[in-house]
Amino acid sequence: MVEAIFGVTIVAGIAVVGLYGWSHNRLVALDQRCETALADIDVQLKHRHSLLPGLIETVRGFVSHERGILESVISARTAALQGATPDRLFAEKKLSETIGALLQIADRNPDLKASPHFTQLRLDIIDVENRIMASRRFLNLAVEEFNTALRSFPGNVIAGRMRLSARKPFDVGLERLALDEAVVVKF
Repeated sequence: MVEAIFGVTIVAGIAVVGLYGWSHNRLVALDQRCETALADIDVQLKHRHSLLPGLIETVRGFVSHERGILESVISARTAALQGATPDRLFAEKKLSETIGALLQIADRNPDLKASPHFTQLRLDIIDVENRIMASRRFLNLAVEEFNTALRSFPGNVIAGRMRLSARKPFDVGLERLALDEAVVVKF
């Protein structure tokens, strides 16, 4: 009888340790998936930043009278490049708005729209915006899965010991773009 109780205790102990190990590893993997997805967004945002000087110079050559919007884009890009995480999110939203306003002005200028260089830059900007949206969706799904694991048993117990906390979804304030549509600012 004592041997049976001892055997059940050993099996239960192994099950608890196994469950703890599995849950710990799952939380670590989900946390890493969130970090990877965030890094992917960062790569796309940096790519967008690298496209902007060419776009600004091209537009400036055709619509120099729109100096205010050009300065707004430059200022928003600088803020996005220099901002810390909370400020950077706001700066990226502002940059998205100013890019949209810049492309709207460009679309009203027939000479600029006819420029092959502008057309390619516009397509590149639209492509990178679409990739940002796809990366954001992947991150937000990873964050949702991570946060669900943190609230579920035994993840909620293990997360406390690991000092993990819920993550926030990432939003740069853009709506999904169609591949052939220009960025549009909504007021």
